[in-house]
Amino acid sequence: MNRCGWVNQDPLYIDYHDHEWGVPVYDDRLLFEYLNLEGAQAGLSWYTILKKRENYRAAFDQFQPEKIVQYDQHKVGELLQNSGIVRNRLKVNAVITNAHAYFKVVGEFGSFSKYIWSFVDGAPIQNHFKEMKDVPVTTEISDRMSKDLKIRGFKFVGSTICYAFMQAVGMVNDHIVTCASYKKG
Repeated sequence: MNRCGWVNQDPLYIDYHDHEWGVPVYDDRLLFEYLNLEGAQAGLSWYTILKKRENYRAAFDQFQPEKIVQYDQHKVGELLQNSGIVRNRLKVNAVITNAHAYFKVVGEFGSFSKYIWSFVDGAPIQNHFKEMKDVPVTTEISDRMSKDLKIRGFKFVGSTICYAFMQAVGMVNDHIVTCASYKKG
């Protein structure tokens, strides 16, 4: 089966590529999870984070923002001792900061999904890249999203992280045209 060139032979990675990456996500909690996991990836590979994803889910209460906003310094200390996640204080604190910002967005827009999907007018962008080298790492839209998220108080949301997030949650379809997961829009 033809797949995008970034997929290795690990069944976990293959399953992620074949069944998750590029599939539109509209669930608020799951969007929040993806945004934070993409932020955890900064300076690392997605494969590293994917292998730790279940540990992240357990450590961060399944990325339920209503629980994360209650985290205190004791909880941060526990998280920094958890070898199942990336133990970076800035990244751990960013999840908590992002949970607070999340609720402000929900209060303003009614849902996190409505806000996030507004950057692409509510519909996935269907790209038609022939080779992985043609796929961008940022776009004008990811630049706008990054800037707006930062204004709203989110952390670890640079343009590259935002574009990876957009790819992961199906806001853009960047499967190359020869990939079995590519679907014409």
